[in-house]
Amino acid sequence: MLKKLFGKKNEPQDLVVYSPVSGKYVDLTEVPDPTFSEKMMGEGFAVDPSEGRVVSPVDGKVIQVFPTKHAVGIKSNEGLDILIHIGLETVAMNGEGFEAHVSEGDKVKAGDLLIEFSLDDVKEKAKSTLTPVVFTEGEQFENLELKEAEDVKGGETEVASVTVKA
Repeated sequence: MLKKLFGKKNEPQDLVVYSPVSGKYVDLTEVPDPTFSEKMMGEGFAVDPSEGRVVSPVDGKVIQVFPTKHAVGIKSNEGLDILIHIGLETVAMNGEGFEAHVSEGDKVKAGDLLIEFSLDDVKEKAKSTLTPVVFTEGEQFENLELKEAEDVKGGETEVASVTVKA
């Protein structure tokens, strides 16, 4: 009876992370910004987007939408924190060309639309269109396997397999 009430000891959970953006897969070390390429913010990957749509890479909850709408943070149902940063130095665009479709606290499913952005505006006004996707809290997982792909489709292509700690 107690086991039924309290459940068994929490065990690590495997999580599939999908690409949040359609485009070309890029190794994080190739991002022309040391904050990302030197993995100061965490492990991950990047995508050179072919369209201006960002979808949720996992089932979870939106924990932050930056005021300038150039980045969004999600916590997966398994407890993994993921930051999606659209382009490089896009904060300087002050939200111009970005439209958020979610708010902090919203529950999302993998593939749900998070943000739309003008790819042309980002190409014109930012340092790069490369969109880093970073697992910001390394202590949250015990294993991460990046599945390098060439072309990825937002919400459909598996790009990482993560074992999230209990």
